[in-house]
Amino acid sequence: MELIVIVIGVALLQYIYFSILVGKARGTYGVNAPACTGNEIFERYYRVQQNTMELLVPFIPGMIMFTRAYGADIAAGIGVVYIIGRFIYLKSYVADPGKRAMGFVLSMLPILVLIIGGLIGAVMKIM
Repeated sequence: MELIVIVIGVALLQYIYFSILVGKARGTYGVNAPACTGNEIFERYYRVQQNTMELLVPFIPGMIMFTRAYGADIAAGIGVVYIIGRFIYLKSYVADPGKRAMGFVLSMLPILVLIIGGLIGAVMKIM
């Protein structure tokens, strides 16, 4: 279970890091709070942070579900793919939002595997 705690902790720290980047972009591009628009590059950082927060909602329970069914080692490996995917998403989205697909796939696919795998595992255990 420690591996799962580490991966979830790293994912949460990643989100905090993305939040810090948004704060830095506010200063760099002159977008004062509470505004969320005003500079395209700032808006890209902001969207990455918001999209990451949205994905944490299914990611964290998915990690726990999958772990219960198949163990921490496999779930942690899948979770690491998600974290790498989010960094790729950040870099590609900020550079050119039209080229964010790889980062998106490497974020969403692990989440789907975790949730669907966790559900299948739970069903198999009660049958």
